[in-house]
This record gives sequence, C-alpha cells and structure tokens, in this order.
Amino acid sequence: MINRRNLLLALAAAGLDLKAQEPSAGSLYIPKPQLVEDRKFLQDFMDEFAFADLVTASPGIRITHIPTVLNRTATPYGTLYGHVSRQNIQSKSFDGRQSAVVVFRGPHSYISPTWYTKPESVPTWNFAVVHATGRLKPVADPQALRGLLAQLIAKFEGPGSGYDFAKLPESYTNGLMAGVVGFEMQIELLEGKFKLGQERSDADKQAILKNLQSAKGARSIYDFTAEFYKRG
Repeated sequence: MINRRNLLLALAAAGLDLKAQEPSAGSLYIPKPQLVEDRKFLQDFMDEFAFADLVTASPGIRITHIPTVLNRTATPYGTLYGHVSRQNIQSKSFDGRQSAVVVFRGPHSYISPTWYTKPESVPTWNFAVVHATGRLKPVADPQALRGLLAQLIAKFEGPGSGYDFAKLPESYTNGLMAGVVGFEMQIELLEGKFKLGQERSDADKQAILKNLQSAKGARSIYDFTAEFYKRG
C-alpha cells in the first residue's frame, strides 16, 4: 500500500518538474548564451541563407523547402514572401489564420572534444538558425504574384544577370503562375539561436577556429549532384 504522505510528496515533486519543463514562448529552445536578438543581424542572416523550411501544423504537420525574400520595412520584424506549388496541400494553410514557422539554417559542424584545452569535455555540434513565426496570407492578385516572383528571381539571379522575368511573354508566365500559390507572412516573432561555442574560454574559441579551418566539410552541391547523376 502506498504511503499517503509519500504519494503527496511524489505528486508535488512531479508538479514542480512539469512546471520546470513548460516551454517558453516561441518555437525554439535557446539557452541564454546562444540567444541573439539583434534584429539587423538576424535579418542579414535570413537574407544570406534564404532557402528555408516552411513549417505548418494544421490540419497536419507539413514542411516545404523554398526560397524566400524578406521585406525589412513592411513591419517591425519584416515580411517574408514565397510560393509553393498549387498541388501542395500546404497552400490550404494560407488563410491568414494559420501560424507558421519559417526556419533559416546556416553553417554547422561537428566539434570534437579533442579541440579544447581541457580533456573533460564532450562532443557537440555547432550551428546557427533563425526561426520566423507569423500567419500566412495568400498573394492572390496576379500582378502582386508576378511582382513576388520577379523579386525572388532578381534576388537569386543577382545584379548583371541577363535573365529578365518581366520580359518573358505573358502567355508563358501566366501559365506558370497558374501552377503556384504565393504567400506573405508578417513576422510576429523572430528567434535567433547561435550555438558557436561563444561561452567558452578564449583559448577554446581560438582552437575551434583553428580546427574548423581544416575540418572536413559537407560536399558541395556540385559534388553531390555529380555523384547523384551516377546512380543512373
């Protein structure tokens, strides 16, 4: 038979433990040393690593990997624009009510404990991410959608490109546009997690930098694509 006093103590302890595990606002666990709130820095990161993960949870979890473009001036945190295939059921969440998270991922690497000055260390993984949260609204107006696509293309083509989306025949572009659904998302919450060993000693940080220079990186998209083509 369970002792009543012990049972009450156990229930109280469990309640305290549950309270301690309650998630904070936002989509991301961020220890204080890894928290970055500098808005310009986070927006610069989003511009640089603009191929992102669009995550929605209703009616079920869906993730689409898309290029994005950021308008920094539209709202305090900025407004994100992108598009998905009309055949993608995630487009049904572009109703102005559904919350979404857009995840921007930067460079990342394994960090060996042998790099540190003290042997009492464990392996870890360093990385940088930014999460932007907001509600998705459709870009339904044809001219607005055309402008959105033109912005995306101009961003990734870069200055001096010979490609001009605006000069393509409308008979061609209208057919393409019919197959996509554009969205805009006013950013309501911007979270930056930069786990780069910044809390370690100066000696450890210098050792991290030194070893990262010679660490084996991920394959380039060229190498990966070439190998993939060989699969036949």
